[in-house]
Amino acid sequence: MFSTRIPSDLTPNRLSQATVRLRAAGAPVVDLTVSNPTTVGLAFDEGVLAPLAADAGLVYEPEPFGVAEARHAVAAEVARRGAQVAPERIILTTSTSEAYAHLLKLLCEPGDEVLVPAPSYPLFEHLARLDAVRAVPYALDEHGGWAIDTAAVSRAFSPRTRAVFVVNPNNPTGAYLKRRELEALSALCAERSLALVGDEVFFDYPVEAPADRVSVLAGGGALTFALGGLSKSAGLPQVKLGWIAAAGPEALVADGLARLEIVADTYLSVSTLVQHAAAALIEAGAARRALIYARVEQNLATLRRLAGAHPASRVLPVEGGWSAVIQVPATRSEEDLVLALLEEDHVLVHPGYFFDFPREAFIVVSLLPPPAEFAEGVERALARAER
Repeated sequence: MFSTRIPSDLTPNRLSQATVRLRAAGAPVVDLTVSNPTTVGLAFDEGVLAPLAADAGLVYEPEPFGVAEARHAVAAEVARRGAQVAPERIILTTSTSEAYAHLLKLLCEPGDEVLVPAPSYPLFEHLARLDAVRAVPYALDEHGGWAIDTAAVSRAFSPRTRAVFVVNPNNPTGAYLKRRELEALSALCAERSLALVGDEVFFDYPVEAPADRVSVLAGGGALTFALGGLSKSAGLPQVKLGWIAAAGPEALVADGLARLEIVADTYLSVSTLVQHAAAALIEAGAARRALIYARVEQNLATLRRLAGAHPASRVLPVEGGWSAVIQVPATRSEEDLVLALLEEDHVLVHPGYFFDFPREAFIVVSLLPPPAEFAEGVERALARAER
Protein backbone atom coordinates (compact mmCIF):
# COMPACT_ATOMS: atom_id res chain seq x y z
CA MET A 1 0.00 0.00 0.00
CA PHE A 2 2.77 2.46 0.89
CA SER A 3 5.48 4.07 -1.20
CA THR A 4 8.98 2.58 -1.22
CA ARG A 5 10.29 6.13 -0.78
CA ILE A 6 9.57 5.58 2.91
CA PRO A 7 11.76 2.88 4.55
CA SER A 8 9.79 -0.31 5.12
CA ASP A 9 11.54 -1.06 8.43
CA LEU A 10 10.59 1.69 10.89
CA THR A 11 12.01 -0.09 13.95
CA PRO A 12 14.08 2.36 16.04
CA ASN A 13 17.75 1.46 16.30
CA ARG A 14 19.18 0.08 19.54
CA LEU A 15 20.54 3.45 20.63
CA SER A 16 17.17 5.15 20.16
CA GLN A 17 15.38 2.37 22.02
CA ALA A 18 17.78 2.61 24.94
CA THR A 19 17.42 6.40 25.08
CA VAL A 20 13.63 6.13 25.22
CA ARG A 21 13.80 3.52 27.98
CA LEU A 22 16.11 5.59 30.15
CA ARG A 23 14.12 8.79 29.77
CA ALA A 24 10.84 6.96 30.41
CA ALA A 25 12.37 5.68 33.65
CA GLY A 26 13.28 9.23 34.64
CA ALA A 27 17.02 8.60 34.47
CA PRO A 28 19.09 11.76 33.90
CA VAL A 29 20.94 11.61 30.58
CA VAL A 30 23.77 13.93 29.60
CA ASP A 31 22.95 14.60 25.96
CA LEU A 32 26.10 15.29 23.93
CA THR A 33 24.14 15.09 20.69
CA VAL A 34 21.94 18.17 21.22
CA SER A 35 22.00 20.47 18.19
CA ASN A 36 19.16 22.81 19.12
CA PRO A 37 20.65 26.18 20.17
CA THR A 38 17.38 27.27 21.81
CA THR A 39 17.54 24.55 24.51
CA VAL A 40 21.11 24.77 25.83
CA GLY A 41 20.87 27.70 28.24
CA LEU A 42 22.16 30.49 26.01
CA ALA A 43 20.90 33.92 27.10
CA PHE A 44 19.29 35.01 23.85
CA ASP A 45 17.40 38.30 23.56
CA GLU A 46 13.75 37.45 24.23
CA GLY A 47 12.60 40.27 21.95
CA VAL A 48 14.33 38.92 18.89
CA LEU A 49 11.07 37.59 17.41
CA ALA A 50 9.17 40.88 17.78
CA PRO A 51 9.58 41.73 14.04
CA LEU A 52 7.28 38.79 13.24
CA ALA A 53 4.37 40.87 14.55
CA ALA A 54 4.82 43.68 12.01
CA ASP A 55 1.64 44.84 10.27
CA ALA A 56 3.19 44.11 6.87
CA GLY A 57 2.51 40.46 7.56
CA LEU A 58 -1.23 41.05 7.51
CA VAL A 59 -1.19 41.05 3.70
CA TYR A 60 -0.49 37.76 1.94
CA GLU A 61 2.06 38.16 -0.85
CA PRO A 62 2.42 34.87 -2.78
CA GLU A 63 5.76 35.46 -4.48
CA PRO A 64 7.33 32.15 -5.66
CA PHE A 65 10.90 33.13 -4.78
CA GLY A 66 9.92 35.37 -1.86
CA VAL A 67 9.14 39.06 -1.43
CA ALA A 68 11.73 41.48 -2.75
CA GLU A 69 12.44 42.92 0.70
CA ALA A 70 13.50 39.55 2.08
CA ARG A 71 15.52 38.56 -0.97
CA HIS A 72 17.48 41.82 -0.77
CA ALA A 73 18.16 41.10 2.92
CA VAL A 74 19.48 37.64 2.08
CA ALA A 75 21.61 39.01 -0.76
CA ALA A 76 23.15 41.45 1.73
CA GLU A 77 23.81 38.56 4.12
CA VAL A 78 25.55 36.63 1.34
CA ALA A 79 27.57 39.76 0.52
CA ARG A 80 28.69 39.96 4.17
CA ARG A 81 30.62 36.77 3.49
CA GLY A 82 32.25 38.18 0.38
CA ALA A 83 30.07 37.04 -2.53
CA GLN A 84 27.89 39.22 -4.72
CA VAL A 85 24.65 37.47 -5.67
CA ALA A 86 21.80 39.52 -7.12
CA PRO A 87 18.51 39.38 -5.18
CA GLU A 88 16.89 38.04 -8.35
CA ARG A 89 19.03 34.93 -7.93
CA ILE A 90 17.87 34.29 -4.35
CA ILE A 91 15.10 31.75 -3.67
CA LEU A 92 13.57 31.62 -0.19
CA THR A 93 12.60 28.30 1.36
CA THR A 94 11.39 27.20 4.78
CA SER A 95 14.62 25.29 5.43
CA THR A 96 17.69 23.87 3.77
CA SER A 97 15.90 20.51 3.69
CA GLU A 98 13.20 22.06 1.55
CA ALA A 99 15.88 23.74 -0.55
CA TYR A 100 17.37 20.31 -1.27
CA ALA A 101 13.92 18.98 -2.13
CA HIS A 102 13.33 21.84 -4.59
CA LEU A 103 16.69 21.22 -6.25
CA LEU A 104 16.18 17.47 -6.49
CA LYS A 105 12.91 18.16 -8.33
CA LEU A 106 14.65 20.65 -10.59
CA LEU A 107 17.63 18.48 -11.49
CA CYS A 108 16.59 14.83 -11.28
CA GLU A 109 14.29 12.29 -12.84
CA PRO A 110 13.19 9.33 -10.69
CA GLY A 111 16.12 6.92 -10.43
CA ASP A 112 18.78 9.56 -11.05
CA GLU A 113 21.73 10.02 -8.69
CA VAL A 114 23.40 12.78 -6.70
CA LEU A 115 26.86 12.45 -5.18
CA VAL A 116 27.13 13.18 -1.45
CA PRO A 117 30.18 13.30 0.83
CA ALA A 118 31.04 10.56 3.31
CA PRO A 119 31.38 11.02 6.17
CA SER A 120 28.65 13.63 6.41
CA TYR A 121 25.15 14.30 7.65
CA PRO A 122 22.89 11.24 7.17
CA LEU A 123 19.86 13.29 6.06
CA PHE A 124 20.99 13.21 2.42
CA GLU A 125 19.88 9.64 1.91
CA HIS A 126 16.39 10.36 3.26
CA LEU A 127 15.97 13.58 1.27
CA ALA A 128 17.05 11.93 -1.95
CA ARG A 129 14.88 8.88 -1.42
CA LEU A 130 11.79 11.00 -0.81
CA ASP A 131 12.26 12.42 -4.31
CA ALA A 132 12.94 8.96 -5.81
CA VAL A 133 16.62 9.82 -6.24
CA ARG A 134 19.64 7.78 -5.16
CA ALA A 135 22.33 9.36 -2.94
CA VAL A 136 25.72 7.95 -3.93
CA PRO A 137 28.59 8.59 -1.50
CA TYR A 138 32.03 9.81 -2.48
CA ALA A 139 34.78 9.34 0.08
CA LEU A 140 36.54 12.22 1.76
CA ASP A 141 40.28 11.83 2.22
CA GLU A 142 40.90 11.47 5.96
CA HIS A 143 44.63 12.14 5.68
CA GLY A 144 45.43 15.81 6.15
CA GLY A 145 42.03 16.86 7.43
CA TRP A 146 39.14 15.30 5.49
CA ALA A 147 39.90 16.89 2.13
CA ILE A 148 37.65 16.22 -0.84
CA ASP A 149 39.15 13.45 -2.94
CA THR A 150 38.34 14.60 -6.48
CA ALA A 151 39.46 11.23 -7.84
CA ALA A 152 36.83 9.60 -5.61
CA VAL A 153 34.25 12.02 -6.99
CA SER A 154 35.20 11.09 -10.56
CA ARG A 155 34.95 7.39 -9.77
CA ALA A 156 31.46 7.89 -8.35
CA PHE A 157 30.07 9.45 -11.55
CA SER A 158 27.61 7.40 -13.59
CA PRO A 159 25.36 8.18 -16.57
CA ARG A 160 22.59 8.98 -14.07
CA THR A 161 24.55 11.48 -11.97
CA ARG A 162 22.89 14.89 -11.96
CA ALA A 163 24.61 16.86 -9.18
CA VAL A 164 27.45 16.89 -6.67
CA PHE A 165 26.66 17.95 -3.09
CA VAL A 166 29.25 19.49 -0.77
CA VAL A 167 28.92 20.70 2.82
CA ASN A 168 30.96 23.78 3.77
CA PRO A 169 32.04 23.20 6.48
CA ASN A 170 31.27 19.52 6.62
CA ASN A 171 29.02 18.17 9.35
CA PRO A 172 30.36 16.57 11.53
CA THR A 173 34.04 16.68 10.49
CA GLY A 174 34.10 20.49 10.41
CA ALA A 175 36.32 20.65 7.30
CA TYR A 176 35.83 23.73 5.10
CA LEU A 177 35.78 23.54 1.32
CA LYS A 178 39.06 24.87 -0.06
CA ARG A 179 39.44 27.07 -3.13
CA ARG A 180 41.33 24.40 -5.09
CA GLU A 181 38.61 21.87 -4.27
CA LEU A 182 35.88 24.19 -5.52
CA GLU A 183 37.77 24.84 -8.74
CA ALA A 184 38.25 21.11 -9.34
CA LEU A 185 34.63 20.23 -8.55
CA SER A 186 33.28 23.08 -10.65
CA ALA A 187 35.36 21.93 -13.61
CA LEU A 188 34.22 18.32 -13.19
CA CYS A 189 30.58 19.38 -13.05
CA ALA A 190 30.84 21.84 -15.94
CA GLU A 191 32.34 19.30 -18.32
CA ARG A 192 29.56 16.82 -17.48
CA SER A 193 26.67 19.35 -17.38
CA LEU A 194 26.05 18.66 -13.70
CA ALA A 195 25.03 21.03 -10.92
CA LEU A 196 27.12 21.77 -7.84
CA VAL A 197 25.13 22.20 -4.61
CA GLY A 198 26.76 23.56 -1.46
CA ASP A 199 25.27 23.47 2.04
CA GLU A 200 26.83 26.37 3.99
CA VAL A 201 24.65 26.55 7.09
CA PHE A 202 27.59 26.18 9.52
CA PHE A 203 29.89 28.58 7.68
CA ASP A 204 29.72 31.31 10.34
CA TYR A 205 31.33 29.19 13.05
CA PRO A 206 35.04 29.07 12.17
CA VAL A 207 37.24 27.49 14.81
CA GLU A 208 40.54 26.91 13.05
CA ALA A 209 39.48 27.92 9.57
CA PRO A 210 42.11 27.79 6.81
CA ALA A 211 42.92 30.94 4.88
CA ASP A 212 41.90 29.35 1.57
CA ARG A 213 38.39 28.32 2.64
CA VAL A 214 35.53 29.06 0.27
CA SER A 215 33.03 31.58 1.61
CA VAL A 216 30.13 31.09 -0.83
CA LEU A 217 29.85 28.74 -3.79
CA ALA A 218 29.23 31.58 -6.23
CA GLY A 219 31.87 31.17 -8.90
CA GLY A 220 33.11 28.75 -11.51
CA GLY A 221 31.80 27.33 -14.75
CA ALA A 222 29.12 25.01 -13.37
CA LEU A 223 25.54 25.77 -12.45
CA THR A 224 25.87 26.25 -8.69
CA PHE A 225 23.46 26.55 -5.78
CA ALA A 226 24.56 27.71 -2.31
CA LEU A 227 22.22 26.95 0.60
CA GLY A 228 21.90 28.85 3.87
CA GLY A 229 19.38 29.76 6.53
CA LEU A 230 18.58 31.27 9.90
CA SER A 231 18.54 27.93 11.72
CA LYS A 232 22.32 27.94 12.23
CA SER A 233 23.49 31.40 11.16
CA ALA A 234 21.13 33.15 13.62
CA GLY A 235 20.41 30.28 16.01
CA LEU A 236 16.72 30.40 15.05
CA PRO A 237 15.65 26.91 13.91
CA GLN A 238 12.05 27.62 14.95
CA VAL A 239 11.67 30.57 12.56
CA LYS A 240 12.00 28.38 9.45
CA LEU A 241 13.71 30.49 6.84
CA GLY A 242 16.29 29.16 4.42
CA TRP A 243 17.51 30.19 1.00
CA ILE A 244 19.17 29.16 -2.24
CA ALA A 245 21.64 31.46 -4.03
CA ALA A 246 22.06 30.54 -7.70
CA ALA A 247 25.26 31.22 -9.66
CA GLY A 248 27.09 30.07 -12.75
CA PRO A 249 26.83 30.63 -16.51
CA GLU A 250 24.12 33.19 -17.25
CA ALA A 251 22.09 31.04 -19.65
CA LEU A 252 22.09 28.05 -17.29
CA VAL A 253 21.12 30.19 -14.30
CA ALA A 254 18.27 31.84 -16.20
CA ASP A 255 16.94 28.50 -17.42
CA GLY A 256 17.29 26.93 -13.98
CA LEU A 257 15.54 29.80 -12.22
CA ALA A 258 12.64 29.73 -14.69
CA ARG A 259 12.10 26.05 -13.94
CA LEU A 260 12.70 26.43 -10.22
CA GLU A 261 10.03 29.12 -10.11
CA ILE A 262 7.45 26.50 -11.06
CA VAL A 263 8.56 24.31 -8.14
CA ALA A 264 8.51 27.18 -5.66
CA ASP A 265 5.18 28.52 -6.93
CA THR A 266 3.62 25.09 -6.46
CA TYR A 267 4.35 25.14 -2.72
CA LEU A 268 4.55 28.81 -1.66
CA SER A 269 5.67 27.52 1.72
CA VAL A 270 7.54 30.46 3.24
CA SER A 271 5.51 32.52 5.70
CA THR A 272 4.88 36.14 4.75
CA LEU A 273 5.49 37.06 8.40
CA VAL A 274 9.04 35.73 8.42
CA GLN A 275 9.80 37.25 5.03
CA HIS A 276 9.01 40.76 6.21
CA ALA A 277 10.97 40.12 9.40
CA ALA A 278 13.97 38.66 7.55
CA ALA A 279 16.16 41.77 7.55
CA ALA A 280 15.70 42.32 11.30
CA LEU A 281 16.19 38.64 12.11
CA ILE A 282 19.38 38.48 10.05
CA GLU A 283 20.70 41.59 11.81
CA ALA A 284 19.88 40.13 15.23
CA GLY A 285 21.65 36.95 14.22
CA ALA A 286 25.08 38.51 14.77
CA ALA A 287 24.57 38.69 18.54
CA ARG A 288 23.11 35.19 18.69
CA ARG A 289 26.01 33.82 16.64
CA ALA A 290 28.45 35.39 19.06
CA LEU A 291 26.87 33.54 21.99
CA ILE A 292 26.87 30.23 20.14
CA TYR A 293 30.43 30.74 18.95
CA ALA A 294 31.64 31.47 22.47
CA ARG A 295 29.97 28.29 23.71
CA VAL A 296 31.56 26.24 20.92
CA GLU A 297 35.03 27.60 21.68
CA GLN A 298 34.65 27.02 25.42
CA ASN A 299 33.45 23.45 25.04
CA LEU A 300 36.08 22.60 22.44
CA ALA A 301 38.81 23.85 24.76
CA THR A 302 37.34 21.70 27.54
CA LEU A 303 37.21 18.68 25.25
CA ARG A 304 40.85 19.06 24.26
CA ARG A 305 41.94 19.56 27.86
CA LEU A 306 40.10 16.47 29.06
CA ALA A 307 41.31 14.40 26.11
CA GLY A 308 44.87 15.26 27.07
CA ALA A 309 44.48 12.98 30.09
CA HIS A 310 43.31 10.12 27.84
CA PRO A 311 46.16 9.48 25.39
CA ALA A 312 44.40 6.56 23.73
CA SER A 313 41.76 8.95 22.38
CA ARG A 314 42.27 11.80 19.94
CA VAL A 315 40.18 14.87 19.11
CA LEU A 316 40.29 15.35 15.36
CA PRO A 317 40.97 18.85 13.96
CA VAL A 318 37.93 21.14 13.94
CA GLU A 319 37.97 23.84 11.28
CA GLY A 320 34.39 24.98 11.80
CA GLY A 321 30.84 24.13 12.81
CA TRP A 322 29.61 23.02 16.22
CA SER A 323 30.51 19.33 16.34
CA ALA A 324 33.69 17.49 17.28
CA VAL A 325 34.90 14.04 16.29
CA ILE A 326 36.82 11.89 18.76
CA GLN A 327 38.80 8.88 17.62
CA VAL A 328 38.66 6.26 20.37
CA PRO A 329 40.27 2.82 20.81
CA ALA A 330 38.67 0.24 18.53
CA THR A 331 38.49 -2.41 21.23
CA ARG A 332 34.78 -2.97 20.59
CA SER A 333 32.22 -1.90 18.03
CA GLU A 334 31.02 1.68 18.05
CA GLU A 335 27.49 0.47 18.71
CA ASP A 336 28.56 -1.50 21.78
CA LEU A 337 30.57 1.47 23.03
CA VAL A 338 27.81 4.06 22.71
CA LEU A 339 25.22 1.68 24.19
CA ALA A 340 27.44 0.98 27.21
CA LEU A 341 28.06 4.69 27.58
CA LEU A 342 24.34 5.40 27.54
CA GLU A 343 23.10 2.52 29.65
CA GLU A 344 25.87 2.48 32.24
CA ASP A 345 27.12 6.09 32.27
CA HIS A 346 23.94 7.87 31.12
CA VAL A 347 25.75 9.82 28.39
CA LEU A 348 24.39 10.03 24.84
CA VAL A 349 26.80 10.44 21.90
CA HIS A 350 26.62 9.66 18.20
CA PRO A 351 28.63 6.73 16.84
CA GLY A 352 30.74 7.41 13.76
CA TYR A 353 28.75 4.98 11.63
CA PHE A 354 25.74 7.31 11.85
CA PHE A 355 27.74 9.60 9.55
CA ASP A 356 29.31 6.89 7.35
CA PHE A 357 32.82 7.14 8.73
CA PRO A 358 35.03 4.77 6.73
CA ARG A 359 36.19 2.74 9.72
CA GLU A 360 35.87 2.46 13.47
CA ALA A 361 36.07 3.77 16.09
CA PHE A 362 34.81 7.35 16.27
CA ILE A 363 32.26 9.16 18.39
CA VAL A 364 30.73 12.52 17.56
CA VAL A 365 29.72 15.11 20.15
CA SER A 366 27.94 18.44 19.89
CA LEU A 367 29.76 21.50 21.22
CA LEU A 368 26.50 23.19 22.27
CA PRO A 369 25.57 21.66 25.68
CA PRO A 370 25.89 23.74 28.87
CA PRO A 371 29.60 23.72 29.83
CA ALA A 372 29.28 21.85 33.14
CA GLU A 373 27.15 19.11 31.57
CA PHE A 374 29.47 18.95 28.59
CA ALA A 375 32.57 18.48 30.75
CA GLU A 376 30.89 15.79 32.84
CA GLY A 377 29.64 13.91 29.81
CA VAL A 378 32.95 14.08 27.96
CA GLU A 379 34.90 12.82 30.99
CA ARG A 380 32.56 9.83 31.30
CA ALA A 381 32.77 9.15 27.56
CA LEU A 382 36.57 9.23 27.44
CA ALA A 383 36.83 7.00 30.52
CA ARG A 384 34.38 4.49 29.06
CA ALA A 385 36.16 4.44 25.68
CA GLU A 386 39.46 3.44 27.29
CA ARG A 387 38.13 0.61 29.45
